[in-house]
Amino acid sequence: MESISTIISFFQEGGLFMYPIVLVLAAGIAIAIERYIYLTAIRSANQRQWKELMDALSRHDFQRAMNLSQKSKAAIGKILLYGLERTKSARRRDDIETAMEEGLMEIIPNLEKRTHYLAIFANIATLLGLLGTIIGLIQAFTAVGAANPAEKADMLSASISVAMNTTAFGLMAAIPLLLIHTLLQTKTTELVDSLEMATVKFINIIAESAAPKSVA
Repeated sequence: MESISTIISFFQEGGLFMYPIVLVLAAGIAIAIERYIYLTAIRSANQRQWKELMDALSRHDFQRAMNLSQKSKAAIGKILLYGLERTKSARRRDDIETAMEEGLMEIIPNLEKRTHYLAIFANIATLLGLLGTIIGLIQAFTAVGAANPAEKADMLSASISVAMNTTAFGLMAAIPLLLIHTLLQTKTTELVDSLEMATVKFINIIAESAAPKSVA
């Protein structure tokens, strides 16, 4: 209970700027949770779908791979569908690769969506904390100027201590948001890399199936 009352006291002494910092932190946490759940679900769906597709592709059963991709809601299925459809009209590796890059370019914005807001919110929280401290210091020096000379030192130190609460809270909100932003960016990069690797494997399988077989 004592720790809770300390936190409440710390928050109240920080002034009005503590409230927008809380709102920024809450918005950042909401985005972080949504993005983490989304990226985790995408990764799981891609892994399941890739196993099914790889089974069909390894047997050169492209019709089954096409059917799986058409029914798939996973990112990997949508990307491979671009390549499979292009194989109907073109056998050149570059044409198929270009088609799959187009599919990848449509998927990547959905993976990266809203993640950049976390870095922005971290900066806003820091700036709000600094602004609250500066305004608090201005008010403190104004109040001290009209105070009794014997009380000025005590009043000034107390006012500065209170004003610094806003900066401290702003940093307490900004640091976790930056760490979460880095985590989600890493998770997104790993997803994109896995999609690119699947694209390369698919193109190699297509090239292998199209290559003339040597007669012993």
